[in-house]
Amino acid sequence: MKRWLWLMVLWMGGTVAWAGPLERWVYAPVNHLVPEQITRLERLLERGKAAGYTHFLLADSKFSRLGEMEQRYFDHLARVKQKAGALGLQLVPAVFPVGYSNDMLSQDPNLAEGLPVRGALFEVHQGEARLVADPPVSLPPLSERKRWGFVDDQLVADGGGVKLTDGQGGNARFMVKVKVSPFRHYHASIRVKTQDFEGTPEIKALVPGSDRSLCHTSLKVQRIQDWAVHHVTFNTLEAAEINLYFGVWGAGSGTLWLSDPMLEEAGPVNLLRRPGCPLEVKTLDGKGLVEGTDFERLSDPRLGNQPYAGEYEVWHDAPLLRTRLPEGTRLRVSWYHPHVIHEGQVCAAVTEPAFMKLLEAQAEQVHRAWGARSYMMSHDEWRVLGWDAAAISRRLTPGQVAAGHVQRCTGFLESVNPGGRVMVWSDMFDPHHNAVKDYYLVNGDLTGSWLGLDPKVVVMNWNFGERAKSLAFFSGRGHQQILSGYYDAGPEQIKGWLEAARGVPGVIGVMYTTWQNNYTDLEAFAGHVTAWEKGN
Repeated sequence: MKRWLWLMVLWMGGTVAWAGPLERWVYAPVNHLVPEQITRLERLLERGKAAGYTHFLLADSKFSRLGEMEQRYFDHLARVKQKAGALGLQLVPAVFPVGYSNDMLSQDPNLAEGLPVRGALFEVHQGEARLVADPPVSLPPLSERKRWGFVDDQLVADGGGVKLTDGQGGNARFMVKVKVSPFRHYHASIRVKTQDFEGTPEIKALVPGSDRSLCHTSLKVQRIQDWAVHHVTFNTLEAAEINLYFGVWGAGSGTLWLSDPMLEEAGPVNLLRRPGCPLEVKTLDGKGLVEGTDFERLSDPRLGNQPYAGEYEVWHDAPLLRTRLPEGTRLRVSWYHPHVIHEGQVCAAVTEPAFMKLLEAQAEQVHRAWGARSYMMSHDEWRVLGWDAAAISRRLTPGQVAAGHVQRCTGFLESVNPGGRVMVWSDMFDPHHNAVKDYYLVNGDLTGSWLGLDPKVVVMNWNFGERAKSLAFFSGRGHQQILSGYYDAGPEQIKGWLEAARGVPGVIGVMYTTWQNNYTDLEAFAGHVTAWEKGN
């Protein structure tokens, strides 16, 4: 019916793309187990109602493990539902953490998306098969600047390391080319010290002649810190050579010291064990060895539980491959490992049936707990996909995998909540955003991911940079859209969204979207929306 109204408005020559007032949403992540956060949410609901908001999008890591929650948690949910009902507000729970999957992976850390290590060389010594770097890798000391590809002039020698002095700013990096083997796991580290430093020290492994970066892990360097070692790991994928960078792009004020850069080939740290990620141990002549007979069962006891369930430690000692094979026996070992993105994000393996069962169960549990009219699918910044054996065996592009997956997830929600609304973030289904080729560590092209989105699915569009193209794309496919504005950039941002949406059929709402729990501008944001509506 609404779609018919939009078409009538356009046919009559109008420029307004929606009928009636816009829905007004607030994004509100909450830990519903904590009483103080329930009190905070109740006050936010009151403020939202007074400012004219109609919907609250609720996110909580515990939605992924409701079966573990005590009665107190569900009492808090009932309290929130009662408050929202009294105010006439709709609550929309977020489900299906696919891009940021740590919460769901707390139930089984082996269900993370895996990058392949193929044929790493091991040699048996005293009952243990130990990794042999193949080829050997090492880095020159920083004191020998000529052995590096370059060292930025802003970095001056300081003892055995280098120093960026206060006020110099700019790029402060050193780089070296390194020969590596394709599809191997490497560990790099650097010692860092800072004093009032404004900037983001990084380790980057870049593929020469390509835009691809193999490492996306934050070093988490503090503005003020004494000497500390910071670690990353990365998989070389198809690369036989890398450009390895240490340092800062666009340094600000303060002082930075860097020392002792290191690179080594890594063993099976964060080893994944699931059907889609097989472990293979072979002799050099290709004979497959049997786990439990030729070597002891291999697993990593620190996988996905440091410091707590669902969190993946970037680096620790790899588990030992124990065997009674003769001294000096050489082996080729293949396995899979996750990659930690930025501050800790790990993506789940959607081609693994066990993970899909977790999502299906989540839909049932969350609907039983909330009984909501609408649910939000959290497919967002899905940065690792399509490398494990389960994915490759299906012979589908990442776009086809994503399309089939979101179609199944929509079905899970329609099954438990017939006639209810389903929402999804825009980015992974937007050709003007992240639905592109070689996005982060995706193995191929995400083009066509949007083909799995039923036109009934409402798109929460946050592509502000290409908003005109993005809005037209989803509108052309028949989707209703909600403009996800603010993004901690000021309440005026929503005016840019609204102007871009002028004349676009299917725009039905706006959302105050904060990732910093900053609700200072809640009323001002609503005021800009009201003023725009009155002027149109």
